[in-house]
Amino acid sequence: MNDVEIKALEERIVFVLKNIYDPEIPVNIYDLGLVYEVKSDANGNVKILMTLTSPNCPVAESLPAQVKEEVSYLKEIKEVDLELTFEPPWSQDMMTEEAKLELGFL
Repeated sequence: MNDVEIKALEERIVFVLKNIYDPEIPVNIYDLGLVYEVKSDANGNVKILMTLTSPNCPVAESLPAQVKEEVSYLKEIKEVDLELTFEPPWSQDMMTEEAKLELGFL
């Protein structure tokens, strides 16, 4: 894959992430700001750095597994490395304007 193809793949990954919702909040995880980084390489390996709204989040085990599984369905993906972090801690400031509007914060 060249740089243009890698960029296109990362855009498709973001599309997948925008279709995964936190079950307690009616906004997708990407617009919530839970995804800190998406990087892919020419070999189809993807690294996703993400967080949860809190370390005690009820979906702490299932949501990362769902993200990894759904991204791996893209045919160009060989391996998904998902890293869960709480640094920096998630805050409402990380949400997109659309998410804030949807949740009535604007």
